[in-house]
Amino acid sequence: MTRDGVWTVRTIAGAAALLGVVAGCSGPYQAPLARRSIEKEREPAVERDPADAHRERVERQEREIARAPQTARDPASIVQMRERALMVLSAAAGGATPEERANALEALTLAPGRLNVVVGSALTDQNPGVRGVAAMAVGRARLRSAAALVQPLLSDPSPLVRSSAIFALLRCDQPVDATPLAEMLLDQDPLVRAQAAFVLGELGERSALGPLRDAARQSLPRASPAAVRLMDLQIAEARAKLGDDTALVDIRTALFPARPEDLEAVALAAQIVGQIGDRSAIDRLVFLTAEWDKERRPMPAEIRLAAAASLAKLGRRQGSFIADAYRKSEQDSLRAHAALVYGETGWVENLDVLNEMLQDPSGRVRVAAAAGIVKIAAQTGLAADGQ
Repeated sequence: MTRDGVWTVRTIAGAAALLGVVAGCSGPYQAPLARRSIEKEREPAVERDPADAHRERVERQEREIARAPQTARDPASIVQMRERALMVLSAAAGGATPEERANALEALTLAPGRLNVVVGSALTDQNPGVRGVAAMAVGRARLRSAAALVQPLLSDPSPLVRSSAIFALLRCDQPVDATPLAEMLLDQDPLVRAQAAFVLGELGERSALGPLRDAARQSLPRASPAAVRLMDLQIAEARAKLGDDTALVDIRTALFPARPEDLEAVALAAQIVGQIGDRSAIDRLVFLTAEWDKERRPMPAEIRLAAAASLAKLGRRQGSFIADAYRKSEQDSLRAHAALVYGETGWVENLDVLNEMLQDPSGRVRVAAAAGIVKIAAQTGLAADGQ
């Protein structure tokens, strides 16, 4: 979370829209974690390793999915569900909580016409997190009609919002000075550095590789080690997006936790490998959906769900059964995360459960479910262009 208590770096960055759950893995989970690998010694025959059983289940379900085509569905019903989901998102963009507003705006990037209707008020929202996400949404959707509304944010008190405004204007082909991004890379706040790195990675500007490497080497003695670790991963992600494959080592290493304090970095790294398309990490992600410690306790739900979502991005879309385990959780953050996993799978079979989740009493769950429906509809090719 930021000092304003609204969004994680991943939320402002628009990565997997995890609704804030990555900012602190909830639920009791105690060390030590068992670091498993392919070469781990076999358990005695009388005690089967739960991770092995899980892996076999995943592989079996993947084979079944490969053999079975998606269920045919009336295109009109998909369009109708999408329309309902867009109505939920449009309403949530002006909702009661900053989190709902921010995540609704991000989801609406798949429907620029709807985003255009609500983004104006979001760009002047009292919460800097919402303003930043709104600017990023304008850039992602290349919403040139809103470019003039973004201009004032270049002078916003928050550097995170200013970096988002630069991104939006560049993506909308507007003249803007991007040098402040390089200055932000040397800021003493790790969150500011991380956001600047993310923006540079999204812009695809390879000339930024030098400054990104310099930023990774610049120490932050007054920042917490956890914040620096997350910042380092964001910088590594940006470098990887710009073609620096040496950064992949840092991201992959973070997928192997040694202490409970590493879990937040694991969740972030699990998201990143899906964003950058690192297929070499697939086996590790599969293990993260099932890895157990020495006391036979599974990984925290947030990590399992993050890994499942990234596997879907990488073409391994069999993670619905993991979402099934949490869609009725007492924690609305886990229900919301489960909805996002359903959406990432792209399977029309998941539309019914997402439609049901639109009735959830929690606004964050309704937004996540609506986002999932819009994403699946987009993958079917039935979404109205620009709407």
